[in-house]
Amino acid sequence: MTARLADIAAQAGVSEATVSRVLNGKQGVAAATRESVLAALDVLGYERPVRLRQRSAGLVGLITPELENPIFPAFAQVIAQALTRQGYTPVLATQTPGGSTEDELTEMLVDRGVAGIIFVSGLHADTTADTQRYERLRGQGVPFVLVNGFSPKVRAPFVSPDDRAAMRLAVTHLASLGHRRIGLALGPERFVPVQRKIEGFLRTMREQLELTTDQAREFVEHSLYTLEGGQAAATALLERGCTAVVCASDMMALGAIRAARQQGLDVPREVSVIGFDDSPLIAFTDPPLTTIRQPVTAMGQAAVRALLEEIGGTPAPHSEFVFLPELVVRGSTASVPSVARRTETA
Repeated sequence: MTARLADIAAQAGVSEATVSRVLNGKQGVAAATRESVLAALDVLGYERPVRLRQRSAGLVGLITPELENPIFPAFAQVIAQALTRQGYTPVLATQTPGGSTEDELTEMLVDRGVAGIIFVSGLHADTTADTQRYERLRGQGVPFVLVNGFSPKVRAPFVSPDDRAAMRLAVTHLASLGHRRIGLALGPERFVPVQRKIEGFLRTMREQLELTTDQAREFVEHSLYTLEGGQAAATALLERGCTAVVCASDMMALGAIRAARQQGLDVPREVSVIGFDDSPLIAFTDPPLTTIRQPVTAMGQAAVRALLEEIGGTPAPHSEFVFLPELVVRGSTASVPSVARRTETA
């Protein structure tokens, strides 16, 4: 092994320690240096370790947190189609409760020799998660792109919707309909998209309704990104006298409609509800859901372009590509209910 390291080091013009770091997938080695070591392996006739073999199979990994929320299959479809058009084969890896973790799925994809990985709403969006996992992945020479969520600690291209602008659209729409007690139902605060939505919500509540930050924050309720989570959050907000509820996902919005109906309130005549995503089929709910549309197609295609640039050796800058969302007005929002009704609810 010592002789082998010495031969490779001499051929590549680097130290044996550097060769060892490359062979063991350690971080801290420049891309050009790594390529020199791998080229030396090939020239000397040594077999590359499994994780360092030429990534020529054309496989690209796509990791999503779940498939129950229809926004994730929508992203998967767009990304898979864009990859296929470029001659790559997408490999979908999905986390499930009690199943494989993001780290385990990443390791599986790396072992299969994928050319790169796209993460959708992964641990990069969790401010409490250890970002070193992404540095380790970079150290293994695997390009990656991160969708929905941003961390200044991770050197990679990010693709996100403008969550602050989304809340401005939602609150402004409801304020124009006369609503003043507007609630916000979203997920745990440790997630970057949640923090950004709160910032946008509080700012617009101050600007549109002249509420103080503390007053507006009373209308923020955290829960889970599920139908049941939306129902629980909306129930709490309705008890605080809210006449409208903005939700951080369409699934939560469906839960909010259920919560209103359980209290005998009509949507939208007595309570207005706005979702987020514009998931497939959401236009056919009862009532058709007013929502903030994530530009899924543009975001998915941008993620693929950024990844292919990384794979091609022209890395995209460590920056965030932010896409503007769109307010889609349907049948779940209407003018604020009568003063008598609001007083009764409050």
